[in-house]
Amino acid sequence: MKMEIMLFWTAVGLYGISTFSYIFGLISKNEKLFSIGLYTAFIGLVPHTIVIALRWSATGISPFISISESITLGIFMTVLIFLIFQFSTKKVQPLGVLVMPIAFVLLGWAGTLMKEVATSLVPALQSAWIWVHIIGASTGFASVLIAAGLGLMLLIKERKSGGIYDKLPEPQVLDNLSYRYVAAGFIMYGLMIVSGAFWANQVKGSYWNWDPVEVWSLISWLIYGIYLHLRITFGWRGRRLAWYALIAVVVMIVSYWGIPFGVETFHQGFRIAH
Repeated sequence: MKMEIMLFWTAVGLYGISTFSYIFGLISKNEKLFSIGLYTAFIGLVPHTIVIALRWSATGISPFISISESITLGIFMTVLIFLIFQFSTKKVQPLGVLVMPIAFVLLGWAGTLMKEVATSLVPALQSAWIWVHIIGASTGFASVLIAAGLGLMLLIKERKSGGIYDKLPEPQVLDNLSYRYVAAGFIMYGLMIVSGAFWANQVKGSYWNWDPVEVWSLISWLIYGIYLHLRITFGWRGRRLAWYALIAVVVMIVSYWGIPFGVETFHQGFRIAH
């Protein structure tokens, strides 16, 4: 456990360095700091991956049972997809200004909630649907967070000019990229909700139980459905959708981890009534 904790906080520390590199890079308009932030995040993903592997080996099952484990896995997917995007395009260098601070803060919070012993999944909850459910949830969160980051880049591009700001893609390009990530997140959230319903039916005998997390997840999914509707049907573009994506991701974070943390719910440690 000591090794796991050491690696966990090493990852948090590296994400912290990445966070401040991105923030100060934007303030000072220094591209080298963006590179430091990117590669520090990449290095931080290594101990982050090992922590998940250690948790997995400790239980023999997927490590996302407690809130801490759920956050750890969600941030892992976020940083992984963020790095894939950055290394594949290299066109939106300051993107980490939003993504990495959220990753740093949430993973640090997860560390304060970490249990010494990994949580085991009771046989009644073991199902193939849980894999689909958690992959949809973590990938969907990563997608909409990156979409919000692209929205922030659009707002910055419209207000700033010169130096690194001129190297950002045009607002239309950023808007289209953000839209694609929202669409991907919407699909993955839909997969999360449907698989969660099948999983709940196996466990509790009903597809929908009005659990607070279920309700908030549905609200979050509908919020992104409205985003797509506003863009496709009403032709919204640019600044309005950028602000929408930024506000929507806050709702998503609350529904994912705020509600289970503060309210007695089936999702808080995956309790089940027999």
